[in-house]
Amino acid sequence: MSTATLAPPAIVLDGVTRSYGSRAGRVDALRGVTHAFAPGSFTAIMGPSGSGKSTLLQCAAGLDRPTAGRVLVAGHDLGRLDEAALTRLRRSAMGFVFQAYNLLPALTSYDNVALPARLAGRRPARAEVAGALARVGLEAHQRRRPAELSGGQQQRVAIARALVTRPQVVYADEPTGALDRTTGRQVLELLRSTVDAEGLTVVMVTHDPLAASYADSVLFLEDGLVVGHLARGTAAQIAAAMSELER
Repeated sequence: MSTATLAPPAIVLDGVTRSYGSRAGRVDALRGVTHAFAPGSFTAIMGPSGSGKSTLLQCAAGLDRPTAGRVLVAGHDLGRLDEAALTRLRRSAMGFVFQAYNLLPALTSYDNVALPARLAGRRPARAEVAGALARVGLEAHQRRRPAELSGGQQQRVAIARALVTRPQVVYADEPTGALDRTTGRQVLELLRSTVDAEGLTVVMVTHDPLAASYADSVLFLEDGLVVGHLARGTAAQIAAAMSELER
C-alpha cells in the first residue's frame, strides 16, 4: 500500500516579525506570524487598517525583510539570499499584481508583458508573450498602450505580465481596488482560474469581502497577529467576521 506524499508549502512564514523605528518609538507591524500557504491555493489576507496586511505580503514576497523569523518561497529561505539572488528568484518564481497596475505608459501591452523576461536578460518568444495576453483575453490589444485601455484591461495586462514567466506564486495587493464591481469580478475570476486550471498559488490582500469570497480561505490579521481563519466563506460571512474585528 503506497502512501501519497504531500507537496511542500509554496510559502512558509515562520515566526515573522517586522518592526519599524527605534526602541523608544518602535512600531511592530507583524508580531510573530506563522502560516503555511499550500501550493495551488488562493488565500485572501484581510484585517482593519494598520493590521499588517501589506507588510505581510511584502515580507512574503521578499520585498521587505523581516526583523525576525523566516520566510520560505518555493523551498528557498529568503533570508539567506543576497539581493541579486532574491531578484532572480522573484523574476522566476513570483508574479506581482498591484492596485495601480504599474504599467509603463510608453510601452505597448506586448512590451509591458515582455518586460520581466527582458529585465532578466532574455528575449521572450513572441508566442510566449502573445499567449500570456491571450490567456487574459487581450490578444487583440497587443499594440495598445495603457492610456488606450480601460482600467480593467490595464489590470489584465498586469496579470498577463505576472503570469508570463509561469511563476509558482502570484502576490496581489488590492488588485480590484481601482475597478468597478463588474470589472473587478472579471479580474477575480481570472485569478481564480489560474489557481484552478494551472495550480498557481495566489496570495491577495483585499478589504473587500466579495473579493475575498473568491479565495479558498481568508486569513484575518489584527495588530500584526493572525487572529482568525475562514475557509470557503461567503461574502456575508467574511463581512461579518470583519465587523467583529473592527468593533
